[in-house]
Amino acid sequence: MEGFWTRMALRIWSVLVLLFLFVPILVIFLYAFNQSNIESWPISGLSTKWIVRTWDDPDVRTALQLSARTALAATGLALLLGSCAAFAIYRTPFFGRHAISFMFVLPLALPGIITGIALRAFFNFNNFELSIWTIIVGHTTFCIVVVYNNVLARLRRTQGSLVEAAMDLGANGFRTFMDITLPLISTSLVAGAMLAFALSFDEVIVTTFTAGAQNTLPIWIFSQLRTGQRLPEVNVVVSFVILVTIIPVVIAARLTGGGGAARMQATR
Repeated sequence: MEGFWTRMALRIWSVLVLLFLFVPILVIFLYAFNQSNIESWPISGLSTKWIVRTWDDPDVRTALQLSARTALAATGLALLLGSCAAFAIYRTPFFGRHAISFMFVLPLALPGIITGIALRAFFNFNNFELSIWTIIVGHTTFCIVVVYNNVLARLRRTQGSLVEAAMDLGANGFRTFMDITLPLISTSLVAGAMLAFALSFDEVIVTTFTAGAQNTLPIWIFSQLRTGQRLPEVNVVVSFVILVTIIPVVIAARLTGGGGAARMQATR
């Protein structure tokens, strides 16, 4: 049995770790509302002028549009390719299946700079002009992984007898997929899409090697940090990126907490 002081020490340590992780993020949010253009503590007052000025900045709006379009396109491709790959690995036994599954997960384990250099070398070798399409290809390589892992994990937890029962009752493959399989994996698809969007939206390393002269929001942030002339706007953009990244992750965590079978039964 753990003693009282042991439990208290673990709780205090947990609180300290959480403060270490999240206090800097909270400070960034406060600086986004700082009425002064000088980052000093304590802040002199609160104001929304930097939010308005940042929104009116054409460079920020262009970078935001590029980040959003890239994230949406990469998420759509990841959903299609990652789901198909998960179904192929789960339902088709063949030699080397585990090796291929490992290859799908590898892009997420590799450092982003390795993936970026490899993609840049591939594009240069084939004389591809760097554009939004090369960014989408780069982001899709690691977005596929989260969709693949979510769908494959859900398929492994589903009962094969449900699919067999539907087919025994005369349902064809399409009807079985729509009535049985899709409700079972729906939450994993949505969660995978949310995580893929969050990963793509704030990705900077792979984007740097595949974007060329174009600026997404993370690249814009790093370029402005080097000059140090627009730090108030940087704080606003960073706060926005943090929110756009955290919200899909929280939604994905809530979705994956419930079972697909329970969801399907509840809709009947």
